[in-house]
Amino acid sequence: MINYPVMTAEEAARLIKNDYVLGIGGFSSVGVPKAVPAALAKYAIEEHEAGRPFQVGLITGGATGPAVDTDLPLAKAVKFRTPFQSNPNMRKAINAGEVEYFDCHLSMIGQDVYYGFLGKMDVAIIEASEITPEGHLILTTSVGIAPSIAAHAEHIIVELNEVHAGKLTGMHDIYLPEMPPYRKPFEIMKVNDRIGTIDLKIDPKKVIAVVHTNAYDNQPGFKPLDKDTEAIGAHISNFLVNELKNGGIPKEFLPLQSGVGNVANAVLGALGDNPEVPPFTMFTEVIQNSAIDLIMKGRCLGATGSSLSLTDDYVDKMYANMDIFGKRIILRPQEITNHPECIRRLGVIALNTALEADIFGNINSTHVLGTKMMNGIGGSGDFTRNAFLSIFSTQSLAKGGAISSIVPMVTHVDSNEHSVRVLVTEQGVADLRGKSPSQRARLIIENCVHPDYKQLLWDYLKLSEGKSVHTPHSLRHAFAMHIAYEETGDMRNAKF
Repeated sequence: MINYPVMTAEEAARLIKNDYVLGIGGFSSVGVPKAVPAALAKYAIEEHEAGRPFQVGLITGGATGPAVDTDLPLAKAVKFRTPFQSNPNMRKAINAGEVEYFDCHLSMIGQDVYYGFLGKMDVAIIEASEITPEGHLILTTSVGIAPSIAAHAEHIIVELNEVHAGKLTGMHDIYLPEMPPYRKPFEIMKVNDRIGTIDLKIDPKKVIAVVHTNAYDNQPGFKPLDKDTEAIGAHISNFLVNELKNGGIPKEFLPLQSGVGNVANAVLGALGDNPEVPPFTMFTEVIQNSAIDLIMKGRCLGATGSSLSLTDDYVDKMYANMDIFGKRIILRPQEITNHPECIRRLGVIALNTALEADIFGNINSTHVLGTKMMNGIGGSGDFTRNAFLSIFSTQSLAKGGAISSIVPMVTHVDSNEHSVRVLVTEQGVADLRGKSPSQRARLIIENCVHPDYKQLLWDYLKLSEGKSVHTPHSLRHAFAMHIAYEETGDMRNAKF
């Protein structure tokens, strides 16, 4: 048995120095260290009040919890942040220019760390449920980037969370890919194939502190479904059933990837309730409440992801039924769950949400009016580009109807028209496969645009009719709807 130094969160935080780069374990706000980042924010405030500089760089697997993305930016303690966040306080600091933010595909961040593109990593902070006699870690509700930061950080601080002690052993599949040109194929032929170990193997000499904690992830609950999210769920479910009947999807069905949030839960719920959809598997980033319900009902046969993004009551439900879930859920590093090789080989159907889409099928997932960061691209691009079928959904209106989510040209492109195969709103479905730009535009306006904006977008399309162009855009008017919103507060005031 290896005896690591045990400290309080406050003592561990003081091991971190100004200008350090920190690797933070966890993914989608679960399995994230909580005590040390909170103590670090208080320490930063003390340093600032004493007139000393104190800021750190943050490299995470994805979204984190409030101790990282609320407390630290409020303490003015963050120098830069990558690759994804979903917190209003961090978002405000990024858009105010207080935090330099590097947005990138989640499948790439481990490789960026390995090659030193983001600088030397000083300390990795990782949450674990157990420490093995050999000194290795059994992780908690996520894997994320933990294997990469543990391998490349000079030091490691472990938060040992007793809430999960003895409950998650065997659920993880930890595998760290070799770097090019020596990378081997990932031998994942089925969703439940294992290629790694159940523990995260670390160098015991790196561990400078173990901090004992006892806390749930405290994920917020989901909003009740409204008519729009229910309609989107039904449209996608019916579309996939028709594809199944027409032979566009193999009769065995295909693994699903689902993004985060209410719409994703609605879609999974609709698919699970549809008797024409056979029981399916999931190869995804985030396993949410809906997946737990589907597994309990026998509608989902197995799920692999990088995190269990569950509300506390669903964590308890899972732990009370580990005879079921222990066999059907696998947690992997995001370098595996988001890797193009696995996504393409398994034929994943990708379901993601858009901030806005344009009439040609380009998707903006990240920027409000092209300038203000919302969350980041996350893993949607990893799946969209490589999926068997990539589907984006969005409600057709925002801000009480003052904004159309379908516009002439998106103000920022995250997933382009070449990768986006299907667009869905509560109004309907646009299957964009095999369509020219003009055909896509007509299909999206007819099927997906809210009635309040249909004529406006038809008017836009008419501007280029009859001209010798492949993509009927008007450079003079492409952002007229956005400009109208900025100037008048309502896109409906645009004039073409």
